[in-house]
Amino acid sequence: MNIKQHTIKEPVTVSGVGLHTGVEANMTFQPAKVDHGIKFQRVDLPDQPIVDADVDNVVDLSRGTTIEQNGARVNTVEHTLAALVGLEIDNVLIQLDGPEPPIMDGSSKMFTDALEKVGTEEQNALRNFFEVPEAIIYREKERNVEIAALPLDDYRVTVMVDYNSPVLGSQHAYLNDINDFNRDIADCRTFCFLHELEMLHKNNLIKGGDLNNAIVVVDRVVKDHELESLAKLFNKPKVEVKKEGILNNVELRYRNEPARHKLLDVVGDLALVGRPIKAQILAARPGHAANVAFAKKLKKAMLEQDTNVPRYNPKLPPVLDIKQIENRLPHRYPFLLVDKIFHLDDESVAGVKNVTMNEPFFQGHFPGNPVMPGVLQIEAMAQVGGILVLNTVPDPENYWTLFLGVENFKFRKMVLPGDTLVIQCDLIAPIKRGIAKMRGRAYVGNQLVCEGSMVARIVRKDT
Repeated sequence: MNIKQHTIKEPVTVSGVGLHTGVEANMTFQPAKVDHGIKFQRVDLPDQPIVDADVDNVVDLSRGTTIEQNGARVNTVEHTLAALVGLEIDNVLIQLDGPEPPIMDGSSKMFTDALEKVGTEEQNALRNFFEVPEAIIYREKERNVEIAALPLDDYRVTVMVDYNSPVLGSQHAYLNDINDFNRDIADCRTFCFLHELEMLHKNNLIKGGDLNNAIVVVDRVVKDHELESLAKLFNKPKVEVKKEGILNNVELRYRNEPARHKLLDVVGDLALVGRPIKAQILAARPGHAANVAFAKKLKKAMLEQDTNVPRYNPKLPPVLDIKQIENRLPHRYPFLLVDKIFHLDDESVAGVKNVTMNEPFFQGHFPGNPVMPGVLQIEAMAQVGGILVLNTVPDPENYWTLFLGVENFKFRKMVLPGDTLVIQCDLIAPIKRGIAKMRGRAYVGNQLVCEGSMVARIVRKDT
């Protein structure tokens, strides 16, 4: 996966009819600055309003994902968003002179081809990943839908669909490397079943539907007069089908093309979380409604994680500088692992450890590939927690903090030279008989790198 943000080198336009609205539209991808994100702009409307690609802006899920903001609506955004995620494009303005992106051939392939033609450009800013900290699961029992995100330092998606159909049956698709999206997923077309066509037509949908941009699965015997009606619906002189198969005998690009397209939809819908995701996504029988509900759950977890990150401003004076820390802690070089304390109250403390290439442990711990040892991350957290415990006595210089145990420690991300480790410890319960239990979390930027619980005891030095 790309570490830095990317945009496109120059504008590129694709044109065509919208699947559900049937309106011709031109869609132009424009380069955008760092941290712009993905936004649509309805240039055909007064004041050319902007619509953020955000799950909070979803207003309709009728056979596609529709977003609306500032009085402007954009229908069926998932194939466009999937193309951008698949090419790891973070910042782009999508100008649209109609209500819906062109359906093209029903896949994302023509979008990815156009974007690859102009090329991408690396930007001087890191990508702000949402790294799933623990399993996040969404279920719909009535429809037997389940979607899960599991912690992973990568982005992988696996999809299972089961339509109880003799034509499709149960299918699986997977994407283990985002770099394979354009090759394996992008050209998989949207589809529906024959029995759904009448409902879609009555609900004023698929006005731009055509056998060139959608696969129609025939899962029952079709009579001659029905074929004549279908020919009129698709403006064709004639349509035909085998006893059971694909309308007009269209050849599938892959045996499991429907499952691959469902995976494409998942990638596109989850782009509405608003940040690139690091997780293993497992989806059983997904659809747009479930995808969006799951995206909302992911965004909620993301915002809660952001809220928990200690706000460290290096411009402000510390609560305790290094001299004051040395007056409270007995540790000295090379084992003093706290540089400053920027928050301290009766129940919580937050401090900073600046990780530099000059740390003595880098000489022997993975030489040539420096990584801060996990045990030293725990030690740094223990020292920050020790400041909290010592703050409960009037003469902290006369006490030791002895750690009795650590529990449930998890390491989420490597800590490297140049990182600033921001550590927060909170009391889990009031201190009793000199024993404290704390919950500790360590961050680099907004990313949780390590967390766990610690038990410590405070004792006088003269005992």
